[in-house]
Amino acid sequence: MIFRALDLPGAFEILPERARDERGAFFRSFCEAEFAAAGVAFRPVQMSISENPRRHTLRGMHWQAPPAEERKLIRCIRGAVLDVALDLRAGSATRLRHVAVTLSAEAGNAIFIPAGCAHGFLTLTDDAALEYMMDVPFAPGLGRGARWDDPAFGIAWRAPPAVISERDATWPDFDG
Repeated sequence: MIFRALDLPGAFEILPERARDERGAFFRSFCEAEFAAAGVAFRPVQMSISENPRRHTLRGMHWQAPPAEERKLIRCIRGAVLDVALDLRAGSATRLRHVAVTLSAEAGNAIFIPAGCAHGFLTLTDDAALEYMMDVPFAPGLGRGARWDDPAFGIAWRAPPAVISERDATWPDFDG
């Protein structure tokens, strides 16, 4: 696994190191020891799949409030997405800044998002699916969100959403 630091402290794009032979390819999607060697203590306790039939489906921006702040490892396992992490950490030098990474099943890359950051994505293909690994179980009462196009964030999505939930479309402007 190759860890490429992103412009938010603690956030990484993780690139696979594929072993190839006549059968195809093999790569690790997660290894606790390799994360530790990169200085990231991460032990997933929950995994989820997000299936998105239509191109330009937008989900986000979501996070969990304390004490259930979660760190996430997200990989696109079918299709491609523009994946965005947004720093909401109090006192962070990069607060309200974001990073965006194109994740695709073909590339096999992933994004690691530290606690205190919001997450969202826009599908770039029909039939896109993402696998989430989280280190804290989902806590519905602590789920939070902000509008995907809040001007405070300045996220340059590649296209307007063709599919978005009512909740994601109507989150209020960020107040923090």
